Amino acid sequence: MVSSIISSVRGVLEGKGPDWADVAVGGVTFRVNVPGSSVEMLGPNGDLVQLYTSLQVREDSLNLYGFPTYEARQTFETLISINGVGPRVALSILSTFTPASLAAAVEASDVKAFTGVSGVGNKTASRIVLELKGKLDDDLVMATSTSRSDDVLDALTSLGYSAVEARQALTAVNSAGHGSDEATSLEDRVRLALQELASA
Repeated sequence: MVSSIISSVRGVLEGKGPDWADVAVGGVTFRVNVPGSSVEMLGPNGDLVQLYTSLQVREDSLNLYGFPTYEARQTFETLISINGVGPRVALSILSTFTPASLAAAVEASDVKAFTGVSGVGNKTASRIVLELKGKLDDDLVMATSTSRSDDVLDALTSLGYSAVEARQALTAVNSAGHGSDEATSLEDRVRLALQELASA
């Protein structure tokens, strides 16, 4: 069960490990489970830190999970709503993916991307993709789309085209429906944009 009684902790970092951090708040030190990829982001002991938290209540335990951003916490709570994905597996997933890269993998139906995560087999990976389709924050999906567009623009300008020419070509590709297609690779989008530039 998820409890919202502790939505964040802000205090002094007293210690950290591969997937946890001890945060002292008003004379109380909380042991917070955090994604391994986020541990080094916390800085050295003694620094002031803030983690967005999710308290997981079980019959025999209380566990606090913390994340550097609100979006990461929301993604965690969405993940644990999936049958077969518990808090530890969700934490492992968020040690591998950022919320935006996870959204990109889901929108691209990239089941294989999830099977590389400890504790996630083919069946669970397929369920994650199936159940998260359309459920993730639209802002996360938009962020991945913006990132892909930036990559295309960078590729075109590196080939000698002006920023204006590159953006006009990308707009034409998007208008043709390819820009919103998650299955279209970066290489394909660059190729389509080059075709637009050649025909201009």
